[in-house]
Amino acid sequence: MRIVSGTHKGKKIFAPKKLPVRPTTDFAKEALFNILNNQYHFSGLTVLDLFSGTGNISYEFASRGAESIIAVDGHFECVKFISKTATEQDMPISAVKSDVFKYLNSTSVTSKIIFADPPYNFEVDSLEKIVTSTFENNLLKEDGVLIIEHSKKMDLSNLEHFSESRKYGNSVFSFFYVS
Repeated sequence: MRIVSGTHKGKKIFAPKKLPVRPTTDFAKEALFNILNNQYHFSGLTVLDLFSGTGNISYEFASRGAESIIAVDGHFECVKFISKTATEQDMPISAVKSDVFKYLNSTSVTSKIIFADPPYNFEVDSLEKIVTSTFENNLLKEDGVLIIEHSKKMDLSNLEHFSESRKYGNSVFSFFYVS
């Protein structure tokens, strides 16, 4: 994986092959960050990265100046890899090993951006739980956004707080805003 922009632009990070992940492609990641760049100043942003896997999205936010990033994943080796990489690259990322749903229902930390990249085989009701937990627990700061990356076969437009979706190859980003 490659960091697209910021202080670590062009940096390649090589994750162990044994990790059970499907990293966001550079094409989709670059498109997502172009959208976010038009809405937010990255400097000082607080970010929650759910189902963080290799940490690909967290590294991109850190490189662009996000102040604080919490990367949550249920797989020990993923969390270990993110922690190691964040330390080596001097990035403000805290990796947390936790079930994402338990984390969403137990944390009181609020973020400007919450990014979730759950497995593509998740059913709509599991994705709806991410939306519901985020908004019921008031985890977004004012003018914040929840972004869920999912398969193009999935349609989340009927979920509460849905604003829009953008398709890039086989990936779709659905955006949910505080109303």
